[in-house]
Amino acid sequence: MPTTPAPPLLKLLPAYLGVASLDEALRHPRIARILWLEILVNDSIEWTALRQPLVQEAYETACRWHTRYRTLVSGLVSRAPLPEDHGPIDERLHRQLAEALEFAHAHA
Repeated sequence: MPTTPAPPLLKLLPAYLGVASLDEALRHPRIARILWLEILVNDSIEWTALRQPLVQEAYETACRWHTRYRTLVSGLVSRAPLPEDHGPIDERLHRQLAEALEFAHAHA
């Protein structure tokens, strides 16, 4: 009997946005501010295969933060490395980064 693949496991978005699926999350009005954090802590989804501009922009942001804080991210969450991107980051998002990493680490 064929089995259907399990939907991707979200790590932050259910708690942050109250959504149960990636499709639902991508329709949420606050997704643009949160998606890069999900990408940063979650390598169970093939983010590069998703062609929506919103996802591509969030992926680039996650890569930039991962490049800057690789040791911190690697120490708190288990994920494959993201591609290096030495572009600018918005320094005002440090608190969001810290809270997301703490949440992901506590719920791993």
